[in-house]
Amino acid sequence: MEQRTEDQQRWRAFGVCVAVAALTILDLSKVNVGLPSIEQSLDATSSSLQLIVAGYALAFGLALVPAGRLGDLKNRRLLFVIGLVAFTVSSLLCAVAPTIEVLMVTRILQGFAAGTQMPQVIGLVQQLFRGAERGRAFGLFGAVIGVATALGPTIGGGLIALGGEQDGWRLLFWMNVPLGAVALFFAWRLLPRGSQGAASDRELDIVGILLLGVAIVSLMLPFVTTSGGGGSAVRWLWLVVFAVFLVAFILWEQGYKRRGKSPVVHFELFRLSSYRNGLVIVAVYFAALPASFLMVTLYLQEGLGLAPVFAGMVSIPFAITSAVGSYIGGRVVNRIGRALVVAGLAAVVVGFVLLMLAAVLTPPEVTPWAMAGAFLVGGLGGGFVVSPNQTLTLAEIPVEQSGVAGSMQQLGQRVGTAIGTAVATSIFYGIVRSESSGSGSGDRLDAYHDAFRSGTTFTVSLIALALVLAVLDLLVRRRAAKRDEGAGGGHGSTAGDGSGRHTADRTTEGDHVAEARRAD
Repeated sequence: MEQRTEDQQRWRAFGVCVAVAALTILDLSKVNVGLPSIEQSLDATSSSLQLIVAGYALAFGLALVPAGRLGDLKNRRLLFVIGLVAFTVSSLLCAVAPTIEVLMVTRILQGFAAGTQMPQVIGLVQQLFRGAERGRAFGLFGAVIGVATALGPTIGGGLIALGGEQDGWRLLFWMNVPLGAVALFFAWRLLPRGSQGAASDRELDIVGILLLGVAIVSLMLPFVTTSGGGGSAVRWLWLVVFAVFLVAFILWEQGYKRRGKSPVVHFELFRLSSYRNGLVIVAVYFAALPASFLMVTLYLQEGLGLAPVFAGMVSIPFAITSAVGSYIGGRVVNRIGRALVVAGLAAVVVGFVLLMLAAVLTPPEVTPWAMAGAFLVGGLGGGFVVSPNQTLTLAEIPVEQSGVAGSMQQLGQRVGTAIGTAVATSIFYGIVRSESSGSGSGDRLDAYHDAFRSGTTFTVSLIALALVLAVLDLLVRRRAAKRDEGAGGGHGSTAGDGSGRHTADRTTEGDHVAEARRAD
């Protein structure tokens, strides 16, 4: 009975975590639909609208690693509650913003709050679950996040229609207020209390955080300010700043550790192939996925003239099959390992190729339905990618470092999204501008066909690259597993080695990291 009660408490706490994460991710996609309404209501310029999107993404990415580190060192529950309160209050301020300037500032605050919450979610899942149970938890987590991501445009379009073109955008933010308040009540009651980490591992590296923060901003800034409408090439000089501060961060962290102190990021984590390869795969994958969704929205609304709410509905099949795939993947990833991610990526490639063919080869009145059908295939594959990859990536990470490790994974997603979206929209709008100026309606539709085909070719290429990386990782793991069997070393298995074996013993978690530290 005591074990059953403990299990119920853990899953209730998990429910709070995943609900808040979904609310956070939903804000990444639903607000984009409201930009025309914001422009009309507040007389906003294109630069102001761009900052509303870019400011949220920048603040989100900037907060991830420091918040994850603080949660690991101090108290994940406290950081979660602080982030949730800040997110709810900033959403209220966004909803009542009288001017575009106020909205831009409050939107940035909302991004910081979201970036504070997300690492605590990942850290708490690592803390609450082990082995196969953790895989199931991440499967459910991925299912809910997939639904939130795909339904964002539909929900946003529905709220705009409900509130009207002039002020409908305010409902996008009002929606977060009651939901945030309810989540806060349950978070305070259900999340586990107490701190994490060893007593000697509680000093916060302020200099390291500042150096990493400048590096993150300078990396993301030129990409999140690229909208496909041209712009000054001077912004790319920020990448030089990124390189300088990244080197400074690495050197500082190494010196900080030599002085016997605990750095922001333990670089020995990257010696774990499960963690290192998982980060690269998810970063490349997220460079493609959000960019593909954005191009679908642009194509359907601007090319075919669909209303936002109907354009958003086209992605509902992706949400459904992605949720199913995530749930199934979470239950079988411990047995199948990296091979499951390989199969998922292959299905996403097929689904997105079908998506491109549906867009450019079918009559306009059939196109939305055909694209929705293609999303069924892509969504099922996507469900086998994100959650299983997250489980495999974090499988060997010690619980006391799970917050910052998870935040690095989230950071990879945000950076990948910024880069992929910048390139894809530049391709899309570049072709639309060059082919549709002064053309008739038929030629204009052809321009959108070419733009979508070229942009989707780019994103499919990225997914194919992620597939190649996953296959290489799978082959390396299988060779290593055979060497272990040949040497009689079958007593311990590496998580997700592709042979279906997965470390499930709680007492051995983090042994690989400990060995890497001793070697260091």
